[in-house]
Amino acid sequence: METQKHSNNSASELDLENWARKDHFNFFSKFEEPFFGVTIRVDCTAAYRVSKASGKSFFLYYLYQALKAANETEAFRYRISGDKVLVYDQVHASPTINRPDGTFGFAYIDFNEDEEAFHRAAQHTIAAVKAGSGLVPAVSGENVIHCSALPWLDFTGISHARSFSFPDSCPKISFGKVTEHAGRKSMPVSIHVHHALADGYDVGRFVTHFEELMALGL
Repeated sequence: METQKHSNNSASELDLENWARKDHFNFFSKFEEPFFGVTIRVDCTAAYRVSKASGKSFFLYYLYQALKAANETEAFRYRISGDKVLVYDQVHASPTINRPDGTFGFAYIDFNEDEEAFHRAAQHTIAAVKAGSGLVPAVSGENVIHCSALPWLDFTGISHARSFSFPDSCPKISFGKVTEHAGRKSMPVSIHVHHALADGYDVGRFVTHFEELMALGL
């Protein structure tokens, strides 16, 4: 499978000396496990209805909203590069794609403000991954959000396999099973971020953006 190159991977360097979180960065960047995570439940009643009415994949519908919220949350565009912090202009998706045989493959999907263009490109990428085999570990760069879908599990918490020798500061977002109660649909969403780059406040901002976008139903 051909490696996909992102359309926007430009970044600027963060001024660490004048960053309000300078001490937090210096403290948490020394941790062997610097990631922290939360699991929330997101109402997806409107989003599910709109995606089905329009014939769109619900997975791609909420993935687009999550990427849009991530791009609107500056801390989710921070990445550690050596002793520097880069601020990417835009971040994209590195999701797992489930295959009919029970395995999965990695994919890289560009974010596009044009939602229809995003869906068209993503469908092409997903079809290629489903038709292939193996993990397809193409090079994606650091300006991605690691995403995974576990539509079989109504989970209340999640952990991630990590290689501590491999430098990684990308946020990780996992989406679970859609369930219904009292006429409302919801799903669990897990968010893990590097604590040297983001705090609970930043995760809260992302969640607020994501919930607003999911509730719009547009």
